[in-house]
Amino acid sequence: MKRFLFCLVIALSCLTDGYAKVRLPAIFGSHMVLQQRAEVSVWGKCRAGAGLSLQTSWDGKKYRVKSSADGNFTLKITTPAAGGPYRMIFTDGERHILEDILIGEVWLCSGQSNMEMPVKGFANQPVLGSNDLVAMAEEPGLRLFRVAKNMSKTPVTELDAKWETATAATVSEFSAVGYQFARMLQRALGVPVGIVSSAFGGTDIEAWMNREALSPFSDYKIPADTAKIFKNHPGVLYNAMINPIAGFRIKGVIWYQGENNRVNPETYDRKMAAMVALWRKAWNCGEWPFYYVQIAPNRYKDSQANIPLLYEAQQRAMSLIPNSGMAVSVDAGSMTTIHPPDKTLIAKRLGYWALARTYGRTGVAYQGPVYKSFSSRGNTAVIGFDHVDLGLTAYDQPLLSFELAGPDRKFYPAEARISGKTVLVQSDRVQEPVAVRYAFKDTQSGNLYSTAGLPAAPFRTDTW
Repeated sequence: MKRFLFCLVIALSCLTDGYAKVRLPAIFGSHMVLQQRAEVSVWGKCRAGAGLSLQTSWDGKKYRVKSSADGNFTLKITTPAAGGPYRMIFTDGERHILEDILIGEVWLCSGQSNMEMPVKGFANQPVLGSNDLVAMAEEPGLRLFRVAKNMSKTPVTELDAKWETATAATVSEFSAVGYQFARMLQRALGVPVGIVSSAFGGTDIEAWMNREALSPFSDYKIPADTAKIFKNHPGVLYNAMINPIAGFRIKGVIWYQGENNRVNPETYDRKMAAMVALWRKAWNCGEWPFYYVQIAPNRYKDSQANIPLLYEAQQRAMSLIPNSGMAVSVDAGSMTTIHPPDKTLIAKRLGYWALARTYGRTGVAYQGPVYKSFSSRGNTAVIGFDHVDLGLTAYDQPLLSFELAGPDRKFYPAEARISGKTVLVQSDRVQEPVAVRYAFKDTQSGNLYSTAGLPAAPFRTDTW
């Protein structure tokens, strides 16, 4: 009889835990990663007006808070140096336990389809090396959280998502850029890394912003209140895919988007800056780093597209967004798909920015040659660059995609060669050079690199 009563008590205890009144947003769950050495906000719901305690196993500390009249609570906890696994025990008379929590580095990856593109690839569109990535996916120190595609006209707080360990099955479905970026950090830093993916293919930047952030701009369409919701309506992705996770402490953000704004590139840099300011305000944890990808060459077919102007807008954004950096992909595009297969190269270039600028890894190069100056010597244009301490290279290949113009402002294909830290550009059809362009068409790839293997972004010396 005693044995029966003991088992009954245990069963009822388990049942009680299973139906605990404490309810947490999906972003807080077992297997999650919390940002190390940080003050972390935790929020949720419990019984209205109830006293709630949270005990963290890494230090045994117990935090207490009283919920509001509608049951909401928020508290702040302090995390230690990287480690784990740990537990978090919530109690408001009944217990709710989160297990297998790691402490480490947390990043968000977001954008449109090139960020969404999973390791397994899309139909008839592969990710280079995908099978190797899946085969080697079992990494205990890496955790994944994937926000499902959703949209809403008003801010929402609920998500159908959960933290997952890195396995062949979970990695296969996760962002190829985001996963490989996180894996690179995890291996380089030797600490757990959590990567949160919130991406939606074919989307405008305006959908990732709210109406307030968009108020300075007029070059986008505002739908009627009665219009059926669409993924590119202003604010609908911010409401549904950013708002529910905003405030979960992160180290930084990586962003890959822009193709959908190729028809209105003139304001894209300022919209990026406005979006980042909005997100940073929502997270309320300082000016975390924002590293992003310049879109790659492709045979864009829409007549209104002006890819070179988008290249320039993305380049300008670095000067508008504090603590930001751009990964160049001029050598990693495709003329047959808008989804280039080499996601490893892109993830590495984002990783270089993070390792060098965020984590202070001295000696890690992160930025390729940046156009600095134009001069002419007779019929030769001389182009100077910043960020070329050891000079330039094209890896024994002829330089591609240089064009030269004279006083008539007509550009002609040109021959270019490296001379120390400069590039010399000539064309038989231009005797008096006044301007140079490099990879300044949507179909032009580039192969001008620093000796660290980082490419120069497309540029022009004129303002025509």
